[in-house]
Amino acid sequence: MNPTPGFSNTIKPGQAVLMKGITKVYPDGVVALRDVDFEVYEGEIHALLGENGAGKTTLMRILYGEIRPTRGEVWVWGERVEFRSPRDALAKGISMVYQNFTLIPNFTVLDNIYLAVSSTMRVSREEVVGRLQTLMGELNFKIPLEATVEELPVGLQQKVEILKALVMGARILILDEPTSVLSPLESRALFELLRSLKAKGVTIILITHKLREVKSVADRVTVLRRGRVVGVFGVGEVSERDLARLMVGGDVVVEGRKLEGVRGGVALSIEDLHVRDDRGLLRVKGVTFNVRYGEIVGIAGVQGSGQKELLEAIVGLRPVERGRVLIDGLDVTGYGVGERRRRGLAYIPDSRGEGLALTMSLTENSIIGLLERFLGRLNSIRWGLAEGYAGGVVRDFNVVHRSLWDPVLYLSGGNQQRLMVGREISANPRIIVAHEPTQGLDIASSNLVRSKLLELKRRGSAVLLVSSDVDEILGLSDRILVMFDGRIVGEGAPGDFDEEKLGLLMGGFVEAR
Repeated sequence: MNPTPGFSNTIKPGQAVLMKGITKVYPDGVVALRDVDFEVYEGEIHALLGENGAGKTTLMRILYGEIRPTRGEVWVWGERVEFRSPRDALAKGISMVYQNFTLIPNFTVLDNIYLAVSSTMRVSREEVVGRLQTLMGELNFKIPLEATVEELPVGLQQKVEILKALVMGARILILDEPTSVLSPLESRALFELLRSLKAKGVTIILITHKLREVKSVADRVTVLRRGRVVGVFGVGEVSERDLARLMVGGDVVVEGRKLEGVRGGVALSIEDLHVRDDRGLLRVKGVTFNVRYGEIVGIAGVQGSGQKELLEAIVGLRPVERGRVLIDGLDVTGYGVGERRRRGLAYIPDSRGEGLALTMSLTENSIIGLLERFLGRLNSIRWGLAEGYAGGVVRDFNVVHRSLWDPVLYLSGGNQQRLMVGREISANPRIIVAHEPTQGLDIASSNLVRSKLLELKRRGSAVLLVSSDVDEILGLSDRILVMFDGRIVGEGAPGDFDEEKLGLLMGGFVEAR
């Protein structure tokens, strides 16, 4: 395992990006990057790998002009640049596709792309249509331009973002955790698209913490740890285990399935549930299942298959049109969130923006939903007790922080996720509904969360896990349900599925049952 040689100050032929000595220190004293050198060649797929908080996204936001470095130089196509905004980066052919798409859901594909393109150049709709049709022909896929974005599968929405960047002249494309919301089939389609773009000379930087996709699609990989570069490799020179060791600074123990919990009675029953989304469309269509104490039931599905509406109805955040939700045999369909929580139901949402109050402190966020446990005389909050609980959460879930009284918005995304998940698990719920609990987490943090869910199960809690991560579903679940278009299209034990079969069902190929 030999890192590729370091590079000099001279610009190399075919060099698309050269970042030298990049340091970023925020006003509060947090050092996000320390003297980072980063080099990308024209027409390569270069993975930027690291655990949460390693500095990957910060480095790319500097390249994209969103933030400015404290020190260091940025060279693009052999010219030193000082971007003041993403508009400057776009002018040099750099575009970034974020993990959370920037499309307007109720606009058409064409409207979304034309709105973006016309904001940076004088161009007619007809010219944009012509460019789009040419690009889709060259890349061998087609998206209906008059379709409303919200009607498209997530994989096609991502292609819309990529098309938008290409029409705006992107020659360097930065993708931030692009497979985080995709099914295995959609991920493979994305990788084929990236290989096609590479063949046409587009330079691609892939921000990720997933080792498998680094090995499957990248040419080279730069590994960051705690704001420093710890290695640059050709992907054929290094194993997944080596990369994992570099990411975390030591060996990574991959959690497997643990001892079985003591299977008890039915904790949660869902009977013929029908639920509508915010637009009034029926998104859950007659779903029925149950979860027993001492087991994990996993629901696999790509984003937008109705899982979010299903879970919100289960925890009391969304009204039920038809059907019932029962806890311990009691019909709680008409009960509010607070009463369901009092009956032992905890919820980890799929969005930190929904699960955390970002302007409130770590301590305050640690007791959201648990306030009754911390009330004293005259219903005043016992802040000492609350601070003690928060300290346990951040310790048990490795939340990197300066003060328990700092606002949560100062935490990295991974630390916010660990705080939100830790708050719910640390409450030792009888029933926990977990929606994408490891979303955006690196391998070590994901293993920690998974081990905590397994421990809850072992102690007799009922766990309903919804995840688009096939490995997570197969590795944790005692029973698996597959959801597509608001319905359960597959059900069985983990041994009844493999990754391919599960991926086909998640993509709507019900004949795979």
